[in-house]
Amino acid sequence: MNSKEYINNATRTESTDFKAMDKRLEDDGLKRLLHAGIGISTEAGELLDALKKHIFYGKELDRVNMAEEVGDLFWYIAIIADELGFEFESVMEKNIEKLKARYGEKFSQEKANLRDLAQERSILETQEMSKPQ
Repeated sequence: MNSKEYINNATRTESTDFKAMDKRLEDDGLKRLLHAGIGISTEAGELLDALKKHIFYGKELDRVNMAEEVGDLFWYIAIIADELGFEFESVMEKNIEKLKARYGEKFSQEKANLRDLAQERSILETQEMSKPQ
């Protein structure tokens, strides 16, 4: 397969209903979520770049920069929490409940590979995730 064939095959699966996307993007809340999602991806990349520079290039681990990137991640996560109407504490508690259901008291590879996704979802669904009206 050459690159032109690949591009032709790949673009057949592209979502191109741009009018429907434009309609969905009329929702300012969705724009906030998109902004936060893009920001999280960007800041996570910057955090990984600091690790890469230390591990692969032998540069000093820049803990100040890493703390800054974690702070930036928190900022974007706060936007998501505000838009979806949930508190960090609730998410943290549900996350620990899910992990206890998955691993019990300690991680194991076996338990990681034998996850009960339905049970985990059930735990998470008890958390109210919709923004108050």
